[in-house]
Amino acid sequence: MRNQRFHGRYDSDGRVCEHPTCQEAGEFRAPGRQGNSFDGPGDWRWFCLDHVREFNDGYDWFEGMNADEIYAAQAPGSGWQTESKAFRPTAGIDGMPRWADFTDPLDAIGARAEGIRRAAHRQTHSRESYGRFTPREREALSAMGLGPKADRPELRRRYSDLVRRYHPDRNGGDRSHEARLQQVVEAYQLLRKAAAFE
Repeated sequence: MRNQRFHGRYDSDGRVCEHPTCQEAGEFRAPGRQGNSFDGPGDWRWFCLDHVREFNDGYDWFEGMNADEIYAAQAPGSGWQTESKAFRPTAGIDGMPRWADFTDPLDAIGARAEGIRRAAHRQTHSRESYGRFTPREREALSAMGLGPKADRPELRRRYSDLVRRYHPDRNGGDRSHEARLQQVVEAYQLLRKAAAFE
């Protein structure tokens, strides 16, 4: 994308504006006739600046929706549960809660804020409180999402939770989290023998 005055301008690569009477370069994209579906991503229409503005003035995002669908799309919490980094199965590391575990977006926001506060507190006090652990053990604690005050029962509980979360048998055979599972297993094997837990 060219870094020019107008955000959203793409090199035309020979594309011509799709307006029937225009021969300018088609450097701005607009939603196409076919939207995203199970068949793949939708297509784009390409216009010059003047015609993309004209298209946008007449574009109706709600076209084809019934009243209930429009109401749901306009709700303040609409789309909050859409998968993002905080919703993926790999979320919840380092003690942060997964947003997907909440039904109310405000509860999720509150829990994440508390998790951020706790992480900042841990970082502030980490130098003196992690003293009983070696550098490798500190990395393992971080991989497990545990703080410096963790004890052996908490270590076992956390290990059990993470194995359940990432094991393919618990995820319908999905093997995409095997690397993370291996990291958890290695961290646990190191920490269970740590002198700090004696």
